[in-house]
Amino acid sequence: MSRRGSEARAGFLLALQFLTRLPVPDPGWTPERFAASTRWHPAAGALIGALVGGVWGAPAALFPPLVAVLAATAAGLWLTGCFHEDGFADACDGLGGAVTRERALEIMKDSRIGTYGAAGLGMMLAGRVAVLVALVPVAPVFWVLVAGHAASRAASVHVIATSAYVREHGTGKPVADGIGRDGLRFALLTGGAALLPLVPALGLLAPLAGLAGLALGTWAMRRVYERRLGGYTGDCLGATQQCAEIGFYLGLLAWL
Repeated sequence: MSRRGSEARAGFLLALQFLTRLPVPDPGWTPERFAASTRWHPAAGALIGALVGGVWGAPAALFPPLVAVLAATAAGLWLTGCFHEDGFADACDGLGGAVTRERALEIMKDSRIGTYGAAGLGMMLAGRVAVLVALVPVAPVFWVLVAGHAASRAASVHVIATSAYVREHGTGKPVADGIGRDGLRFALLTGGAALLPLVPALGLLAPLAGLAGLALGTWAMRRVYERRLGGYTGDCLGATQQCAEIGFYLGLLAWL
């Protein structure tokens, strides 16, 4: 394998290590490789979506849509270790319950979940299940999940590339400076490519409507934390992914 191919493989495996619980071969961790692995987050998201979609397909043949979607949602939570959901809940606690920037950042570092976090996470999970159940009769859910997981992680990568990390140390610090123009372009193209399988089934405008919903969800979440914090934290990236993913599903549903 060429050096370029070896670095690409290492980057993808590091992205999987960071974003999932999947047992993957040791890619040879270095700070530079880990920072550069950010470009592979949408590709890792596509794999997550495919695995979640596979879990959805088995019970969908035997049980009502709600049961299949709940099984797929549970599989996604286990597969990722609730990585992004944890960030969303912490962001809800910090941004919802604090007055000052310093207090918000302090709350978001607390591993305990508060009222805002519990309420926000409950509503996010319920909303995701509801919209996916509504999509079952009108869209190929497997490919919707692949696209949603990939494109929403591209939205988080875009935040990394275009905003400022506000902590001196934290979960997001190692990847904060690891995405340049080429890496961002690669991530966005990868996230966009995951939408292509939807075109034969739904036409071109439906995925574009999903992207519009994704952009709106990303903008709404980003507007809150950038105004309050002056940039983003690792928790904010998780919140971005969650809002972008459900925004994508809602955009598709609104069009269809």
